[in-house]
Amino acid sequence: MQGSSEAPAFRWRPFVSFEDTNLVGNVYFAKYISWQGRCREAFLAEHAPDVLALLADTLRLVTIKVSCEYFEELAAFDPLEIEMRLRAQRGNRIELEFRYCLERDGHRRLAALGLQEIGCMDQPRPGAALLPTEVPASLQNALRGFTV
Repeated sequence: MQGSSEAPAFRWRPFVSFEDTNLVGNVYFAKYISWQGRCREAFLAEHAPDVLALLADTLRLVTIKVSCEYFEELAAFDPLEIEMRLRAQRGNRIELEFRYCLERDGHRRLAALGLQEIGCMDQPRPGAALLPTEVPASLQNALRGFTV
């Protein structure tokens, strides 16, 4: 597969439906970004569920940067797997890589490559300014197994 990585990845499989496509029939570009968020949430639920309680309290995960490069068009019912890996952690920020892997004609290929930079912030009370805070230890430990 073009650009494959040897590092272990968290794998998530979205169902690509007609709802995900535009009038031409290919997947709308913004859907890829939405899938990054859903993949990230699935990772939290499976590998760092205590972070969900922290998010209900004062922790905020703020998306600072997001990007996606497109290599193949996707259509409804395409078998897609998204691989998420940690690219870097610096201070309160983590950078995640998302590889959109498409199975077509018996071949697995890279359909798109996405990146997100997320800042861990604390909001001590509603309406208060966000302050940088450490990446929760459970999230650091969970991501360690999926580092590029």
